[in-house]
Amino acid sequence: MRNILIVDDEPYVRTALRRVLLGSGNSVVTAANAEEGLQQLRQGAADLAIVDIIIPGLDGVELIAQIRSQFPNVRVIAMTGGGNFGLSEYLPDTIITHAYLEAAKKAGAQGVLFKPFETQQLRDLIERVAAPAPAEAH
Repeated sequence: MRNILIVDDEPYVRTALRRVLLGSGNSVVTAANAEEGLQQLRQGAADLAIVDIIIPGLDGVELIAQIRSQFPNVRVIAMTGGGNFGLSEYLPDTIITHAYLEAAKKAGAQGVLFKPFETQQLRDLIERVAAPAPAEAH
């Protein structure tokens, strides 16, 4: 069983992910923003965090950097659908999804997901991210 924290500002996303992950036998806590997520981690609530990149206040990339700094044993998966838009909606200052997720990787995320994603993609990524690295396996 894994202890998973979901940080996403969209209530329906938190609810859907929680339901899927509970159904897989995990313990799940949720947070609507970075500050709530950090508080959950201070209470020892999770060994894996799934973090939305585009959240109000402290953004997901900064949250990931703080998680990696303050809670180095917590694995992190970043997710976002932000930046997915048609050409008519393009604004010169917008950042595309790939750039968000690349920033998340640089901040320390061990895995990334593009929204929307399939349940099996999430499960597979959790298995891969949560597996001990070869140096940790000994």
